[in-house]
Amino acid sequence: MTHVHGHVLCGLAANTALPSELVDRLIAFAGPDVDEDADFADDLAGRADLSDAQALALYTRVPETGVPLAREGRLTTADVDPAADPDAALALLDEGRGDPEWGRVLAADPDSWNRQRLAEYGGLPPDAVEMLAADPDVQVVAELALWTATPEVVTRLAEHPHAEVRRSVAWNEATPPAVLAALIDGEQLPPARRCLVCDREETDFGLPPDATCDGTHGSAVHDIRHAALQNRATPTEAVVAFADHPSKRLRWALVDRPDLPPEVSRRLAVDPVPGIRAYLAGNPLIDDALMRALADDEDQDVRCHLAHNPNVPLDVLVRLAATTKLRADLPPRIATASPAEVEELARSTESAVRMLLALRRDLPAGIRDALATDPDAKVLKTIAPHPGLSEAQLRDMVDRHGVRVLAKVATNPDASGTLLEDLTRHQPPVKKVFREVARHRNATPRALLACLADDEARSIAAGHPALPPQAVVELLADEDRQVVKAAAGNPSLPRAVMLDLVP
Repeated sequence: MTHVHGHVLCGLAANTALPSELVDRLIAFAGPDVDEDADFADDLAGRADLSDAQALALYTRVPETGVPLAREGRLTTADVDPAADPDAALALLDEGRGDPEWGRVLAADPDSWNRQRLAEYGGLPPDAVEMLAADPDVQVVAELALWTATPEVVTRLAEHPHAEVRRSVAWNEATPPAVLAALIDGEQLPPARRCLVCDREETDFGLPPDATCDGTHGSAVHDIRHAALQNRATPTEAVVAFADHPSKRLRWALVDRPDLPPEVSRRLAVDPVPGIRAYLAGNPLIDDALMRALADDEDQDVRCHLAHNPNVPLDVLVRLAATTKLRADLPPRIATASPAEVEELARSTESAVRMLLALRRDLPAGIRDALATDPDAKVLKTIAPHPGLSEAQLRDMVDRHGVRVLAKVATNPDASGTLLEDLTRHQPPVKKVFREVARHRNATPRALLACLADDEARSIAAGHPALPPQAVVELLADEDRQVVKAAAGNPSLPRAVMLDLVP
């Protein structure tokens, strides 16, 4: 089988228009004898129209499809033997459709990776939990400590002799607050006897280069504290003293906690580490006075995080937009602006503010239309994808700003087929336009044929259902394998051709 043929089969296996009888033929053809480059079994497993009988036939023929089939709801507990296929059994458990009783079998699996994955699931039989808690592999026990929701189990594991297990307990939000406080002060628990640094000569855990242990497990104790400080269940009184700790990593662990007292927030707001101040600026629980102070921070990242704080005062955000290069995503405070605030933002003399408002996709028609005539090209690029704009408005943007707005106009969901054709013919051309047109639901056959001339848009256009069937067939012989796969997966591929291609 050639590589190209293999990609044809992969595309066909995912083709939504492939008749059911041809799906059966592909299932019968799938299996270990198929060329690795033509492994289309996963494509078959992902089909939305796969019947239960077809799914079971595919699983029987290609057991490796058990995981995707389980995740897609195509297999049941009756179809899977946890001892023979732990991967599929774990996938079913992960989806909430497995049998908790499998825990006894999987807890004894010789592969420790499978036991680690099992430890993530709740609802296991108590004896399976006990097996995992006593596992000889510390990583299995650590996973159980991280995920178990049983306070009795996690409390017991807080006294585990290995520090890695205690670190997982410190991350677990089901850990009782008193236990988390004890993990931080380290005085109410028996000292750990082992840590990953101690184990380094025996096992490579990919430790950081500065990890050390002189017998007191210093790096491990630091990691346990770091985890507990970030745990929302840790009592406030147990964490506040760390606002002045010499370790910037521990101070950083505090900044997005929702329970920071104002005086602790103020101390962190003048921390010498910009990243700490930045993450604090994004904490929605800090007060207005502190936000206004942070708006004057000399660090760009601090101001950017503050701009995306959902509770930042609107006037502060307006000031930040004029002085700070913000991320391209919609700030939460703009997303929740009231109708009156939206009108105020639309009248702003700062184009950066109008551009932020244009990121909303639920604007009133009048404000949307006003922004569509904005003199600033950056505002137009932002509003151009907004649904509801007329063809005349979109063409006016192109006439006024040409290549600067072309690609964004092409992303508008209401752009007509005629407009899309015209965008592909624009001179000078804009490469990104072809990619956007190739994936647009309104793209016409003529527009898609134009997209085939662009190397990056070719594979996208090859799978578009509006591409003429003859062009789709011709692309099956393309030199680019991704183009071939896309063409074979195109629902416009003639049925007769499918019949010829399926073994």
